[in-house]
Amino acid sequence: MEIYKYKTVVKPSEGLYREKGSKFIAILEHVESERNCMDFLQRVKKEYHDARHHCYAYRINPENEMFRSQDDGEPTGSAGKPILNQILSNELFNVMIIVVRYFGGTKLGVSGLINAYKTSSGEAIDEARIVVRHLTRLAELRFDYSSMNNVMRVI
Repeated sequence: MEIYKYKTVVKPSEGLYREKGSKFIAILEHVESERNCMDFLQRVKKEYHDARHHCYAYRINPENEMFRSQDDGEPTGSAGKPILNQILSNELFNVMIIVVRYFGGTKLGVSGLINAYKTSSGEAIDEARIVVRHLTRLAELRFDYSSMNNVMRVI
């Protein structure tokens, strides 16, 4: 991937996975900052207030990469990391995926949880409209009118 462009999503999407009565709903959204991530998380927790877990991962800022994942009570590495790995393997930036889990009464085990979080996240990514964005900078040039030809030649 070139350093001057990156892949992201333009609108929210969802993925769904069911296993042994448990339901995993993955919600993918475009985010620009950690503050956006926390606002998104609070919205999802409010909407799905009756869910057992709200596990997530995000990756932001293609120039100075920042990422984080959270298992939210699931066994360590069984939820947040599989979600983050889906984001990384699809080379996405400025995205957050939250997977809401409704427990179905049967334990899935660590490998079952990893598969469920990975699959639901992958479904949300598959449903998303992925676009390539270019890193941009606003530059202001100041010069004398007499230098116009030289400046335009360089530009």
